[in-house]
Parts: sequence; C-alpha cells; structure tokens
Amino acid sequence: MRFLLKVLAAPIVVVLTMFVWLCVGVLYCVSMVTGLAGWVIGFLGLAVLLTYSVQNGIILLVIAFLLSPLGLPSAALRLLGKVQDLRYFIQDAVF
Repeated sequence: MRFLLKVLAAPIVVVLTMFVWLCVGVLYCVSMVTGLAGWVIGFLGLAVLLTYSVQNGIILLVIAFLLSPLGLPSAALRLLGKVQDLRYFIQDAVF
C-alpha cells in the first residue's frame, strides 16, 4: 500500500516542482518589467497629483503600488510559496 502511494505521489511532486521552477522564472522577469512600469506610473501619478487632479493622481499612485515589487508580484510570490508548501507536505507525508 505504501509503495502504491509513492508511485502515485511521485508524478504529482515532480509536476509541482517543475511548476514552481517555471513560475519563479516567469515571476522574476515579470517583476522586473512591472517594477519599471511602476516607477514610470508613479512619477506620472505624482505629476498628475501636483498639477491636474488629486483623484486621478491617487488612482495612478495606487496602480503604481500594485505594479511595484510590494504589490502584485509579492502576492504572487506568497501564493507560489503556498504551492511549494503543498509539494513539501505531499513529499513528507508519502516519502
């Protein structure tokens, strides 16, 4: 019975490992691009805030925060950590 669990869980662990590796690479590239876009939108939001409209400037600053490394990329990294925790849980429980 234990051998059957190992045989069934091994492909799941391998797929989760490959998925985490792929997502880390994609997240690294996306974080660089969105970080640069966040800087540009942040400066634009600050300029709009000071010259044109406070409401539009705040909206642009919120968008810049979401694009910064503290926004959506950080949330994706936490979610990826949960997937990796699931992989380790399966691996420790079966093997």
